[in-house]
Amino acid sequence: MRESTSKLTTANIAIYGIMMALTTVATMVISIPSIATKGYINLGDAMVILAGFVLGPVGGLTVGGIGSALADILLGYAYYAPFTLVVKGLEGLIVALLYRKALKGKLSFVAGAVGGIFMAFGYFVVEIFMYDLPAAIASLPGNIFQGLVGAFLATILLKSLGKKLF
Repeated sequence: MRESTSKLTTANIAIYGIMMALTTVATMVISIPSIATKGYINLGDAMVILAGFVLGPVGGLTVGGIGSALADILLGYAYYAPFTLVVKGLEGLIVALLYRKALKGKLSFVAGAVGGIFMAFGYFVVEIFMYDLPAAIASLPGNIFQGLVGAFLATILLKSLGKKLF
């Protein structure tokens, strides 16, 4: 797998675009509404985490933020989009930094799980201010579950890709 660089190439733009589209679609395919916060549980974290694994920090940040925020907008949750842009972008960045720098390409599930848990607590903080503490607490278990499932799926996808792509 090649690391995404700061150099903007046609190949990088295409890969980022494809990964953003996959993130948007994965987020939209299964969208389970959360009553407490008017948000939703989804599978998009698998693509955000995978982007962090295969595209590095810039790719994880870009794909995670933009792909996920676009899904919010398309699903009618535009009020979440600015927060999603930041939280999911940072999730992808954290996964990439942990996986590539700290864990040296090992323990992918651990890197993904840390990113997924960060995502859950990022939304927890946002939802305290958007709603209230009880609503934020009510949505936390679902968000943690979503992040851990995303880490698990991304790890399986990473293993299945091997060194075939990127």
